[in-house]
Amino acid sequence: QLQASGGGLVQAGGSLRLSCAASGRTFGSPTMGWFRQAPGKEREFAAGITWSGARTYYADSVKGRFTISRGNAKNIMYLQMNSLKPEDTAAYYCAADRIYYADYEGRLLRGMLDYWGQGTQVTVSS
Repeated sequence: QLQASGGGLVQAGGSLRLSCAASGRTFGSPTMGWFRQAPGKEREFAAGITWSGARTYYADSVKGRFTISRGNAKNIMYLQMNSLKPEDTAAYYCAADRIYYADYEGRLLRGMLDYWGQGTQVTVSS
């Protein structure tokens, strides 16, 4: 129901754009986000967005370099990643909530969304 794509190998300073296609129960999800997990580390929040796109959220480590957005049909979410650093190397996962929760911000920042896609690997070489 969530299909992430767009990962790859890039040199430091380069760019990549990740896509997450939602279908079924995740179509039109009110809250979606990107998370990442580097080898040997816990999964961490990277970026999040509300249904309308009016509100976006970023981890401090990616703020100013990454941009999250949704397509007009709301079933596609993107993560534009610029000025990539070796420390951005990780498996990137997209996730979505099934319904609107009053604590959607907390759920997003704590990685407690309902549905998760498979990861797409991003490797940044120095």
